[in-house]
Amino acid sequence: MLLERHLIEYCSPTLASLKTANLFNHSFTSEDELRCQLEYLNLQLGEKGISLIELYRRGNKALIYVYRKSHLMKDLNRPGVSRFLKKYGYEEMDVDHALDRLKIRLKEEGGFPHEIGLFLGYPLGDVIGFIKNSGKNCKCLGCWKVYCNECEAVKTFARYQKCRTIYSRLWRNGRSVWQLTVAA
Repeated sequence: MLLERHLIEYCSPTLASLKTANLFNHSFTSEDELRCQLEYLNLQLGEKGISLIELYRRGNKALIYVYRKSHLMKDLNRPGVSRFLKKYGYEEMDVDHALDRLKIRLKEEGGFPHEIGLFLGYPLGDVIGFIKNSGKNCKCLGCWKVYCNECEAVKTFARYQKCRTIYSRLWRNGRSVWQLTVAA
């Protein structure tokens, strides 16, 4: 199943409970197919704390957001995050309301609103740095552009890459996505 391959390729750190969330674009042939796949995976992985939602759709491509609600709740309640997100119209910091607002922002922006980094577990300082610098002048580049704690980010990027490598090998050798998903 293509969707499962995408989960391994793009979301291994989230499946392993190392990261709050990941995103990927997924091509589908019919709305029913996409809906059924998402329902199946939500039913299967939901018991382990993973949710999949469609954030945005254009034609036959859907932007799929894979997240751990418990992690996202903690991220949205980190110091300064609420104040920062209010500037972009996020009035409530509960996960469902925040995700609804993010979906609206994706449609409004016609691209990626920069605050999306907070929904992916990026540090607030790096999200603010990206916005202030228009994506330029970062200290280093990995899963995101780093403007603050370069040393910690480099370690995090290495952990994520190691996780992806291990999960890809295990999945190719027959482990299921469900078996590879850590319960949290």
